[in-house]
Amino acid sequence: MFTRLFPLWVSLFAIIALINPVLFTWFSGPWITYGLGGIMLGMGLTLQWQDFNQIFQTPKWVFLGLFLQFSLMPLMGWALGILFKLPPFFAVGLILVASCPGGTASNVIAYLARANVALSVAMTTCSTFAGIILTPYLTASLSGNYLAVDAWGLFYSTIKVVLLPVTAGVILNQYFPNFTRKVTPFAPPVAVLLIVLIVASIIGQGKEIILNAGLNLIFAIMLLHLFGFILGYTLSWIFTKDAAASKTIAIEVGMQNSGLGAVLARENFTNPATAIPSAISSLVHSIYGSIFTSIFKRKI
Repeated sequence: MFTRLFPLWVSLFAIIALINPVLFTWFSGPWITYGLGGIMLGMGLTLQWQDFNQIFQTPKWVFLGLFLQFSLMPLMGWALGILFKLPPFFAVGLILVASCPGGTASNVIAYLARANVALSVAMTTCSTFAGIILTPYLTASLSGNYLAVDAWGLFYSTIKVVLLPVTAGVILNQYFPNFTRKVTPFAPPVAVLLIVLIVASIIGQGKEIILNAGLNLIFAIMLLHLFGFILGYTLSWIFTKDAAASKTIAIEVGMQNSGLGAVLARENFTNPATAIPSAISSLVHSIYGSIFTSIFKRKI
């Protein structure tokens, strides 16, 4: 139940962070990096080698989802930054989160929406590993007109907070199954708690910037994820003609690993405001995810 109410917790604690930032700003600096590492480790603990079988069973579905995720979303992030005339630090932050892979929250939403959970896990896993290269590359390429982006810095950060903990989790699951069976049930709720703390901390620290940013940034992020869900479903349906696969791909495309975006922004940009789009993104796509869950439960 706690995990299923993920959108509620993110929304509630984001509001509390705006009212009383001190409650969450203690969770900052290295704690945010450790928090994301914990989330990625938990994801690895839930993975087994057979989870990758879905890639070989429906490779076209997996690669279609990856293509949409790493083309549609980054390009929309770049275009919306121009359309809404966002300041450079917000524009780069928006491109960064749009270029991030799918997060573990998408697997929860896929389950609740009665989509193809195996496909969701396969896509999240593939996009996570692909994002080690593609997230830094796309961010640096699309942000050239705004700020100088250290692509190698982003790459090393992604290795540290994604590749190492996920790989460690998979290895632990493979060679210490008794341990992982005891720990795995706690992974999703702990991941939810850590994401909530990361989002609330960044929103609390950037309270004044967020309140003074106006509606442009919020509208840009809302449109990014809205079009991600809608275009993800529409284009997937055109190519697959499979409702469950289309729902799953839409969820994966529409929901990014915003926690990763926040950590990469904080570790690689001097302006802390660059991480704010990721924090707001986590809130927005969680709300959308709950809305689309109710829609996707129907036979569409």
